[in-house]
Amino acid sequence: MSLAAAGRTAGQEPGRKAERDAPSGGPDEQGTYSGSRAGQEAGPGRPAGWRGGSGKLAAHGGGSGRLAGVDAVRGLAVLGMFAVHVGPEARPEGTGYLIVASDGRAPALFTLLAGFSLVLAQRGRGAAEQPAGWAQRYRPLLIRCAILAALGLALASLWPGILVILAFFAVYFLAAEPFTRLSTPVLTAVAAVSVAAGPLLSFLLAPVFGYEAAGRGLVPEAADLTTLSGLGDVLCELLLTGAYPLATYFPYILAGMALARLCDVREPAVARRMAVWGTAAAVAGYGTAWVAAHVFGARERLLAAVSVHHPEALAAADPVREVLRGQYGAVPSTSWDWLLVADPYSQTPLETLGNAGVGAALIGLCALAARRRAGARLLRPLAVLGAMALSAYVVHALVLAGPAHGAGSWSAWIAFSAAALVLTWGWQRLWAHSPLRRGPVEHALRLAAHGPGRPGPLARRGSHPSA
Repeated sequence: MSLAAAGRTAGQEPGRKAERDAPSGGPDEQGTYSGSRAGQEAGPGRPAGWRGGSGKLAAHGGGSGRLAGVDAVRGLAVLGMFAVHVGPEARPEGTGYLIVASDGRAPALFTLLAGFSLVLAQRGRGAAEQPAGWAQRYRPLLIRCAILAALGLALASLWPGILVILAFFAVYFLAAEPFTRLSTPVLTAVAAVSVAAGPLLSFLLAPVFGYEAAGRGLVPEAADLTTLSGLGDVLCELLLTGAYPLATYFPYILAGMALARLCDVREPAVARRMAVWGTAAAVAGYGTAWVAAHVFGARERLLAAVSVHHPEALAAADPVREVLRGQYGAVPSTSWDWLLVADPYSQTPLETLGNAGVGAALIGLCALAARRRAGARLLRPLAVLGAMALSAYVVHALVLAGPAHGAGSWSAWIAFSAAALVLTWGWQRLWAHSPLRRGPVEHALRLAAHGPGRPGPLARRGSHPSA
């Protein structure tokens, strides 16, 4: 289905074509492992990533010091984002299941990986390299977030037919900084509580701001910053009522941070447990929603609420899904039973648990696959794409704002996916011995934050430039 002309309000474009995605893995190196055991075991004649005792080279993704499996999962998320943005309708039949599998999980996966990578970057720097002083510690973060926010506002103003998430990511990264100092047990507890508390906060506060039944799911644009009322709307959207507000998406950041602290996926046994427990969490989240809907009558009660508050949705094949599509997934505050659904973008505790479980399972499985030479080779194109996810995101948004606006078919998805895989591979081959290998947007972001004379922690440790 083609995209309608993009507009500011939820009703101005089809719900499925809202921006179901997120870019970069984090504001700093998307998961540097240069301070890890793998980096420490590298020496003369041993490339970075050599694992002593195993006799195998740990394949990296798109940049030196990266964990290939993590970048590969991010690459899968990029392809999933393309599937939802330019693929056909998500129909639970035949090949349509590929779209169904991506629908709702791509932005959650990107956000989970962002939290995961924040911890990897912190670990890679090491205690000895932690910046001292307010300016050294916070200036790079503030610069990165300001650039991401400005880029997000600019892209949203082009109306590419997707809900641009970059401004939301800037808020996530700012909010995450204090949590990086928590101990692992405290961080894990906070992450677990946030999975329920964030969506509940959104549910309870939405009526206070006039969004009880509808009106959520917007994204800020540059024009909103020209008036005081617009500034207030932007703040409300970023924190509570937008397409990817802090209240309901920050739990993915915290969950990713906790997973990175608890699970050293370089260890096969840990990666296996992560895959198993991630699968169990996904089954628990989605399964509980199914049982609540079909065994305990939640769906019937929701249909009754729809008939009162959303009568226009009753003519749809699935009135509940139609209501969610109307405001890009944010559940209305008209019935407590809305918190028991796990539909794509519903932003409920059960959907958050299920999506986080899928992400954990994929990270564990890809980390295991990357330990084998054949698996590493298969994952390499995805890892390269994942390492340049921010560049891929920006370019695809620009293309959607121009020649591909309204695209919606399998051929469009194949074209976007093939172009992204080939171009990112070619870029890294072309700039193999240059900092530009990280990607043009990623490199520009790093230059702005650190300057040309201050390489990041990865470069300072002397990792192989073409890894």
